[in-house]
Amino acid sequence: MAIHRLNHAVLYIGDLARSTAFYRDQLGFEVVSEMRGGAFLRAPGSDNDHDLGLFALGDGAQASDAGTRTVGLYHLAWEVDTLGELADLAIALRESGALVGASDHGTTKSLYVRDPDGLELELVWLIPADLIDDRDLAAKTTIAALDLDAELARFGADARSGLGVSRPSGV
Repeated sequence: MAIHRLNHAVLYIGDLARSTAFYRDQLGFEVVSEMRGGAFLRAPGSDNDHDLGLFALGDGAQASDAGTRTVGLYHLAWEVDTLGELADLAIALRESGALVGASDHGTTKSLYVRDPDGLELELVWLIPADLIDDRDLAAKTTIAALDLDAELARFGADARSGLGVSRPSGV
C-alpha cells in the first residue's frame, strides 16, 4: 500500500474563533461544520469533505515546544493554484504580520506563515514539470531568498502550479 496524498490535517489550537478567523480570512478556507470546541474547514477549490480540523484546548493552552525542546511537526505545506495567488498571499500575510519567511527551493517557491498559535505553515507553488530546467534542479539542494517579482516575470501570474510534481518525469 502506498500513500497517495494528504487528505486532511488536525491541529490543537488555543482559541477556536481566533484560529477559524485566521484560516478563513487569511487563507480562504471555508468552515464546513462546527461543534463544541472544534471546526472542520475546507481549502479553496478542494474536493475533500474537509482539509483542516481545529480543536480548541482553551485559554490554558501553551505554545508548542516542537523543534526547540521537543519533537513534533514542523509545518504543513499547502499548495496554491497559481504563482499570482502566492504573490497576493505574500502581500496580505505580510500586512497582517503572519508572514515569517519566503524561500526559493529550486522547483518550489514557498511562503512561511505562523498562525495565531504560532504553528508554522508553508504555502507553496511548484514549477510545472515541463518548465523545470537545470538551474531549478541544481537549486533543489539549496535554500535561497524568494524573489517573487523575478518568478512572476519568468512564469507569469497565471502560471498554474505543478500540482504535486516538483520534478520532470524520469528525474
